[in-house]
Amino acid sequence: MRYNVRLFATSLLTALLVFASAAGAHFPGVAGAIQSQPPTDAQRIKRPTSKPYTGDLSIFEDPRRDENLQINRVMDLLKIKEGSSVADIGAGSGWFTVRAARRVGAKGTVYAVEINSDFLEHIERRASEEKLANIHTVLGKEDDPLLPPESVDSVLVLKTYHEIAQPILLLARLRKAMRTGALLGIIDRNGKREGPRHRQAHRDQRSQGSRLLARRRI
Repeated sequence: MRYNVRLFATSLLTALLVFASAAGAHFPGVAGAIQSQPPTDAQRIKRPTSKPYTGDLSIFEDPRRDENLQINRVMDLLKIKEGSSVADIGAGSGWFTVRAARRVGAKGTVYAVEINSDFLEHIERRASEEKLANIHTVLGKEDDPLLPPESVDSVLVLKTYHEIAQPILLLARLRKAMRTGALLGIIDRNGKREGPRHRQAHRDQRSQGSRLLARRRI
């Protein structure tokens, strides 16, 4: 199974799709940085979204998932390295959270963002059991990840974009948490061809001034 990875630029870099962050930053193939705009109520959408998953978290722990998602390559594309600060939006069981935490090490930070407090309790227990003190859980909102300003270098939204009730508002507020040159990755589909979920995510990003830098398949 293959997944598309895209690179986009904004005044922050967001994007697998991949997108970008930064006031005054420049990216290859991009004429200049786009200034980020504050979110407004007009950005609230009314289109249908999937109901957030509330079931058994064991479904996220398939041993084949590392290989299928090529998660180490994803982290390479998002430039996640020792000392990085990372956000996992819609963290679920913490499957990606713990992998990012191991890579960034003791000098790095991983924010596990969820709207489900039970999932966050699970991640806290998991972090304790795996002795990963660099994991911080955040109870976010449907339209706001509630991350500290300029706190993250890389963000991944892994197969949860279709469940975000207010993606445009959430992404606009996420930008404020992204440091200059930060990267955002979105993986939200199955199959060989680009599907409607990725196309919608691309449109949402374009509405916020994001620009496609490159496309990657993983």
